[in-house]
Amino acid sequence: MSIFVDISKHYESFNLDVKLEAGNETLGFLGASGCGKSLSLRCIAGLVTPNNGRIVVNDQCFFDSKRRVNLKPQKRKTALLFQDYKLFPNLSVATNIAAGIDAQLSKTEVHRRVSAQLERFGLKGFGSRYPARLSGGQQQRVALARMLAAEPQILMLDEPFSALDSHLKAELEENLMGLFEDFTGTVLYVSHDIDEAFRFCDRIAIIDDGHIVEVASAQQIVSHPQALATIKVSGVKNISRAQRVGDFQVRALDWGITLGTNQLVTHNVRYLGIRATYLRLAGIETQNVFEFLVRRVSDSRFVRHVMLDPGSISWQADKLLVPAQELPQKGQLLRLHFPPDKIYIVNH
Repeated sequence: MSIFVDISKHYESFNLDVKLEAGNETLGFLGASGCGKSLSLRCIAGLVTPNNGRIVVNDQCFFDSKRRVNLKPQKRKTALLFQDYKLFPNLSVATNIAAGIDAQLSKTEVHRRVSAQLERFGLKGFGSRYPARLSGGQQQRVALARMLAAEPQILMLDEPFSALDSHLKAELEENLMGLFEDFTGTVLYVSHDIDEAFRFCDRIAIIDDGHIVEVASAQQIVSHPQALATIKVSGVKNISRAQRVGDFQVRALDWGITLGTNQLVTHNVRYLGIRATYLRLAGIETQNVFEFLVRRVSDSRFVRHVMLDPGSISWQADKLLVPAQELPQKGQLLRLHFPPDKIYIVNH
């Protein structure tokens, strides 16, 4: 199975221009709020009509602006799980699950599919209940069951855990992993959480201001980002404008320091970044060692978060490894090492 999307949708203050291809895989859409992730799914599902372009799923044309093809959502064989699940409050669990199944199928086949999904998602005995009597986690399982009962060609999930607490999220992640393993097709998964996308997705598309700026494996996105937007959404806190000094030297303009790096620095370099966890107290190192003043500290369970000047650089000290009396304190001067193999260099 496969999907091809090359569309544009224009609004007064926002333009979506997305081109992607995916096969039998889970492709994540990762980006900041309002970047176009959810809008892309709605265009594929037929809930929003693009201005131009094509959408083709398994050789079936869903949309083609030149040929004036625009299948109705009911004809697209897609399943889109919204953040709020969109269950019908006046229908029972079983009837909600059956709502997406082709009305032309026999009652026997509909019953078989509904029963199979009730079993899959641990909802046996809940078929006659109504959504108001279900927990948030149970409502999500009903919504997932409804998706699969329709036997769609493509699954699309729009931040499915945004409304759940951490306990329910951990429980339902297992259900979702099983669902993805069993589904032989394309899954499009919208998230703003890099860890969530990393767990579920084979590849990740980084969307920034309506455009896909990078598509790569989850590991590549984290270890070798190629764009500023990728650095930001992958959790890097320390980012500076950059200027080339030499083949393996770059000036961090916002920090006022020059860094050596293992990555070749091109003439069109624009930004550099380093994760807070990669910074180290300097020992015997002589390269990339600089002195900073601790401006502020704050504690979480296992980490002391440290804000440094100049440059408002963020560092994290592991409280499990560093004795309490040796943790950084406000007003302290520290010598920190920037490992040259941990510095990200991007050109756009």
